[in-house]
Amino acid sequence: MKAISELKLPDNVRYTDDHEWAKPDGDTVRIGISDYAQDQLGDIVFVELPEVGSTFDKGAEFGTVESVKAVSELYMPMGGKVTAVNESLADEPERVNNDPYDGGWMIEIEASDAGEFDALKPKADYLEMLKG
Repeated sequence: MKAISELKLPDNVRYTDDHEWAKPDGDTVRIGISDYAQDQLGDIVFVELPEVGSTFDKGAEFGTVESVKAVSELYMPMGGKVTAVNESLADEPERVNNDPYDGGWMIEIEASDAGEFDALKPKADYLEMLKG
């Protein structure tokens, strides 16, 4: 397990209490799980993601991550329509462990309410929550 100070937490993403992150990218928002979440889960062996075109409300379950330790649900940090899925995770789920933000992102959405991004935790607030 990593110490809090060792976690990679980019400044340009926002976080949820459930350890998902969201990052605006032009007209879409990229979503995944935080470095803290992947570290707590351990070696990820399977990722179940939705179909492109699926629509979810904020807080809805959109998939699961299976590790050698547990199966965890994935929750939408923002509502929207799935425009892309990281297909490489089907064959290489360990990408989430290696790089949860770039190589291990999970879905991209067209947000139904861009204002929901502002309600997510910036890095400093997320770090405070982790320190608990």
